Amino acid sequence: VLPETREIADRSACLRIGAFIVIRKVIAEYHLDEIIGRLIGKEAGLFLDLAAYSIVTENNAGQYYPDYAYNHPLFTQGMKLYSDSKVSSFINSITRDQCIAFQNEWNNRHDHREKIYITYDSTNKNCQVGDLECVEIGHPKDDDGKPVLNYSIAYDHNNSEPLYYEEYSGSIVDVSQLQQMLEKAKGYGYRQVGFILDRGYFSKENIHFMDKNGYEFIIMMKGMKSLVRDLVLSVKGSFEEKREFSLRDYKVNGLTVEHQLYPSDEKKRYFHIFYNEWKQTSERENVEEKIDRMALYLQLHPLMLNLSKEFGRYFDLIFYHEGQDDEKFMYGRERYEVIDEEISLCGYFVIITSEKLSAADALDLYKSRDASEELFREDKTFLGDRTMRCQTNEALHAKIFIEFVALIIRNRMHFLLKEQMLKTHHKENYMTVPAAIHELEKIEIVRHIDREYSMDYAVTATQKSILKAFDLAEPNIRKQAAGINEDLKSYNMKEVLNNVLSGSERS
Repeated sequence: VLPETREIADRSACLRIGAFIVIRKVIAEYHLDEIIGRLIGKEAGLFLDLAAYSIVTENNAGQYYPDYAYNHPLFTQGMKLYSDSKVSSFINSITRDQCIAFQNEWNNRHDHREKIYITYDSTNKNCQVGDLECVEIGHPKDDDGKPVLNYSIAYDHNNSEPLYYEEYSGSIVDVSQLQQMLEKAKGYGYRQVGFILDRGYFSKENIHFMDKNGYEFIIMMKGMKSLVRDLVLSVKGSFEEKREFSLRDYKVNGLTVEHQLYPSDEKKRYFHIFYNEWKQTSERENVEEKIDRMALYLQLHPLMLNLSKEFGRYFDLIFYHEGQDDEKFMYGRERYEVIDEEISLCGYFVIITSEKLSAADALDLYKSRDASEELFREDKTFLGDRTMRCQTNEALHAKIFIEFVALIIRNRMHFLLKEQMLKTHHKENYMTVPAAIHELEKIEIVRHIDREYSMDYAVTATQKSILKAFDLAEPNIRKQAAGINEDLKSYNMKEVLNNVLSGSERS
């Protein structure tokens, strides 16, 4: 059994410092060390180390944290190496009050006077533990019959930062949760706000609620949805091949029309209708394949009576009667007019906005949702949180809290790398966060016979390009490497002195 902590001297002779230096710089930029320090206290360093661990290793399993700590610099006081049992007890000691207090302080630092657009989206995580409060049978996209936890993030489009998160019961659908999220935005002090939402959040009640509170909104719908179908058909053929409606940045054509959102709507809404030729080809193929599958099903199951309503939409179902109550299915005849109309709407999509915007501005704002989609991909893929690995409510809340702080740091890294590529007009493969971390992990300090650490070799050209995104250069790295060595040496001296004093007392 490992002790709760190990001596500093019991540390790898080779420490990977590159990613640590970058993560430490982002933490300092956002003052996360100060915020976490006030909330968590003397173990704030372990909290930040767990966030850094999930970013660097793409893992959240506590039992592997000691391996990471063994060959990396740490934020813990005295760079202590904690065991996995200590990590487990620490996670269970984090309270909901601390999670809420962090979000309050994090949102309080934002300028509430400027108008911002908040991208809001949610995801769910399957769970096999049945005694967690938030875990219930719900309606996940990939339903394998297991209970789920819903998890959502609000993202500031203007400043490219996650703002706050929610964890709620798996049985609550997204459209019902939206009003709670809007109330939270008001509670955090956001007044001049527009919300960029997925079509799953559309309902008359939610639209009315946003109007009542003075919030703008941007919602996307596919062109074949009944709400916008007639509107798309009314302008079809008037803009798709005209240069004046071309939006070259997104390879689409678009125009804007005013219309009511629903019959009793008292306000003007702006429907931005777009056509994507490449999207039209793939969507048409999907429709054709769907009809082919349904036709084949009808051929292979001639005695089926309990067909879904969708079959009745695309096929005239022909039956014959052998007796008064004996009805048998014969065949299905395709309803060409219905299928042709659906094919004619392929490639169209509509963005609805409450305020007057050009088609280009509306599309640009909606595309910023890609950032929140990227956050969820980072969360599940690049932070190792596809599986939460916890069995208590306290551990679940704590891990999501740590995960959110890690997302803030990693999102900033992603944004700075992207900005650097835009400046240089070069899209390099190593300028993604996973590739950059892999490259930065090669920057190492090595312990020599005098037990002091120094850099093993110079910074490479690729590493210099990555570091430039974070306003760092080789002299900075060398200086910080020397600083880490001095910290380790100081901590070692304290450990030796404490051991001598404790030995004297025992004597």
